[in-house]
Amino acid sequence: MENVSYTKEEMLGRRVSLYKDLTPSHHAFVDSHLPGHHKSNHDIIGRGVTENPAGGPAISEPHDFAVHLVKAPSNNGAALHSHDTVEVFMSLAGKWKVYWDNNGEICEIVLGKWDVISVPPGVYRGFENLSGDDAVLLVIMGGEDSGRVSWAPEVVAAATAIGAEFNPDGTVRSPPK
Repeated sequence: MENVSYTKEEMLGRRVSLYKDLTPSHHAFVDSHLPGHHKSNHDIIGRGVTENPAGGPAISEPHDFAVHLVKAPSNNGAALHSHDTVEVFMSLAGKWKVYWDNNGEICEIVLGKWDVISVPPGVYRGFENLSGDDAVLLVIMGGEDSGRVSWAPEVVAAATAIGAEFNPDGTVRSPPK
């Protein structure tokens, strides 16, 4: 491989993400409108699978993966969903329950600080902050384009019941307030 050089300015302008400069999305996914699923998503590398058309990743240079942070209050997280790619979770702060559907049986594991789980493509999975305070989860997804989220049927039904709808491009139209 040929050696490549970057100036500090080039790295800062194209390949550095400072947490203080991130703009979180509080409605990146349809489940964010449902009780127990409030969270803020921070897109760091790659657009990922967000259903919110606003915003974009802090580092827009092409990579073959996506990196996100999820910050959630106690007893909140993501509802059951699946992806066409691997999704890796690492607890950076707090305790997180990661759960998945195994042919109708819900299995779960609790992740403490720096614990990791890698969920295979196509498996319905969700996560919940079990801590008494806000907690932070590192999420890494495979592929340049991680595709769209596939929601468990009960999540779609709950979202539809409160008026959330999907636009033809897969983004979410927020429910009326």
